[in-house]
Amino acid sequence: MATMLVRGGMPLIGKIAVSGAKNAVLPLLAASLMATDGKTRLESVPKLNDVTTMLEVIRHLGGNINYIDDEIEIDCQNLNGNDAPYNLISQMRASVLIMGPLLGRLGKAKVSLPGGCAIGTRPIDLHLKGFGLLGADIVVGHGFVEATAERLIGNTIYLDYPSVGATENIMMAACFADGVSIIQNAAEEPEIVDLACFINCMGGRVDGAGTDTIVITGRSAFRAPYYRVIPDRIEAGTYMMAAAITAGDLVVENVIPEHVVSVIAKLREIGVAIEVLGDSVRVVGNGNILPVDVKTLPYPGFPTDMQPQMMALLCRGQGTSMITETVFENRFMHVPELRRMGAHIRTEGRNAIIKGVANLSGAPVAASDLRAGAALILAGLAAQGVTEISGVTHIERGYADIVRKLQEVGADICKK
Repeated sequence: MATMLVRGGMPLIGKIAVSGAKNAVLPLLAASLMATDGKTRLESVPKLNDVTTMLEVIRHLGGNINYIDDEIEIDCQNLNGNDAPYNLISQMRASVLIMGPLLGRLGKAKVSLPGGCAIGTRPIDLHLKGFGLLGADIVVGHGFVEATAERLIGNTIYLDYPSVGATENIMMAACFADGVSIIQNAAEEPEIVDLACFINCMGGRVDGAGTDTIVITGRSAFRAPYYRVIPDRIEAGTYMMAAAITAGDLVVENVIPEHVVSVIAKLREIGVAIEVLGDSVRVVGNGNILPVDVKTLPYPGFPTDMQPQMMALLCRGQGTSMITETVFENRFMHVPELRRMGAHIRTEGRNAIIKGVANLSGAPVAASDLRAGAALILAGLAAQGVTEISGVTHIERGYADIVRKLQEVGADICKK
């Protein structure tokens, strides 16, 4: 099993480029199944294990794929399947996003119940509720779910929670429905907007993405688009916090600053100097990390995907901070590992109380999920001695070339 070795104490200095967004490219790949004419071309595709898994799902369904550097060409004109096997779906929760486009285009979709990071219960009941309101029949069996419909009919769908995945899945299915569909209490994340732009480039009509009400006008056929994936706001935020925790001076390039407003605000509150430079952000840490309270919320609030990294940063704070996790009920799995490195953290339900320490110490630790792994890298960059991180495959699900990128700005990190 591969591990990462991080020797702390080196400030990160220089420029680091952000890759295409993991949480944007996966729904775009799923949406490529909608194209009945031509070949979809995607630029700025990150080299991630999750991307590889989604491409394997598309191949299984009959799609033809050509992958060169950071560009993918996908031909889904002649699909020959409507079900995805357990061995692929179980690797990644986002693979359930194939249900919407398959249901809309083929009238049937069957998938195994999804897997992914073990950060709490993430049911797909909202996805199925939306499909049902569009006229689909839903069958949930032992380990699988199936949706069928001779035709989908536009409807108004209210989401009990602004789920990103449910919003995306329902949006794609509704693109094929007769008439107009309205998703109320929709998720507002930038990745939702990116998917809507992608669908509109296919000839679809999706209005209101980025607000809590999305209106979809259905049609029967879609052309394959040429599209560039937006930058990864979570990767950008992670590198910004890496600069802060190492008292570095880092220019994070290929950023949409509007997507990281909440992260910038908290870093400034902590005492980090931040300068927005067009599509780059310069982050200068001074070694004095002030305590803050953080509460995770759906976008545009502070992202749950940045909570573990923020916790690692606050472990070096000069006082006591509190993090409240409102999105996932089991997202403090990195706490025991940070404690192994000398952090003082106490958890009470959905709250974590962090008392800053002068120094962290390198130790053997394990990444339990993607963002927990990122937090351990940040802690290792600031710790005295060497930190050995196992569970590297979790990290590689969401950070393209992270070892090389960090090495190029001065980090003492390697994979073995």
